[in-house]
Amino acid sequence: MATLTIRNLSDEAYRILRERARRGKRSINREAVFQLETAIGAREVDLETELDEIREFRKTLKGLYVTEAEVTAGKNEGRP
Repeated sequence: MATLTIRNLSDEAYRILRERARRGKRSINREAVFQLETAIGAREVDLETELDEIREFRKTLKGLYVTEAEVTAGKNEGRP
């Protein structure tokens, strides 16, 4: 495998990369490789793997259901 050094990455780009890595439970390096391969089409997306990851994430949201009325109340809170 090849090695790549990225120089002069903006603080904002690094912040976004770090956040995506955290959400994807990947290291920042692995996230950078993932994003780069996806962007240039070098990474073939495996639908079943992606769906499994989504299902696992959804399990972490159990009990976080919010009703439409609660959303509307939250949006209107503090408004005249």
